[in-house]
Amino acid sequence: MSNKETQKAYTVEDFFEAMGTDISLKIVLEKEITKDRGIELKSKVREIFEENEKIFSRFRDDSELLKLNKQLNGKVLVSSPMLEVLLLCQKFHLISKGYFDPRVIENLKKIGYEKDFKKDRPSSKERLIHLQKIAEPLSEDLEIFSKEKSVIIKKAIDTTGIVKGHTVDLVSKFLLGEGIGSFIIDAGGDMFAQGLNQDGVAWKIGIEGLSDESFLLGITDEGIATSGISRKRWMVGKKTFHHLINPKNPTEFSCDLKTVTVIEEKTVEADGRAKSLFLMGKEDGLKFANDNNIKALFLDYEENIYLSEKIKTNLV
Repeated sequence: MSNKETQKAYTVEDFFEAMGTDISLKIVLEKEITKDRGIELKSKVREIFEENEKIFSRFRDDSELLKLNKQLNGKVLVSSPMLEVLLLCQKFHLISKGYFDPRVIENLKKIGYEKDFKKDRPSSKERLIHLQKIAEPLSEDLEIFSKEKSVIIKKAIDTTGIVKGHTVDLVSKFLLGEGIGSFIIDAGGDMFAQGLNQDGVAWKIGIEGLSDESFLLGITDEGIATSGISRKRWMVGKKTFHHLINPKNPTEFSCDLKTVTVIEEKTVEADGRAKSLFLMGKEDGLKFANDNNIKALFLDYEENIYLSEKIKTNLV
């Protein structure tokens, strides 16, 4: 077989909107598949995102999340996907020492983030805003009975902080189950890259805010997630707000960091850690990342890059 033939790759691509962001899919194949097979794969990927949006959206009146938040203090049966995500919320709350907290939803509403940001930005009208610190452990407001598939919540929760990453992992699981060995799925910066790209090398990932010529990360069989404030940032009067609220100190909306990017075995694991590290701030976050062997990259608004030791193995 000639070099030209060995280098040839067939691709299936799709682009669509879901969960308030842009989704892209690229599948790399060794041999061409039928048009119907390509349509089938793309349709199933879209269906996975649509199903999770119906379950976890806080902007849809018919979502399971909104129904759950209307049944405070009572034991409620939940779907298997909801149970899995709530268990992940508890996990990230514990390992982040409280920086990851789904109970920030009430504070998000107070600063105006009540609708899909892509369609309706929060009002900039000046007003008094009183934000509440969350001091109690999540376990006091979220009891999970796994065997019964039921929960008791005492304060409203927002699971959207990790749902995109979780959905990306579900797509990856589906594609692997279909025998697809090389692909990348990207949900607004939350990605999973499997196998090799069309050139037969690790997938090269750019960092938002940096040119691809200046900086790239290489990943294969890994998830990567970026958390930042460049897209969801607004003014109320003369004060700047953003969607990443520190539950320990909700009145402080730090704008020193632009983004934090994390690489993990699963995208949801990267997603939960990226948000937590951002809220910790550059110094504490970088120390936490190094102490816990997390692949992390911190980017500030002056385009200074700070790397944990472990992520250096992914530098291109």
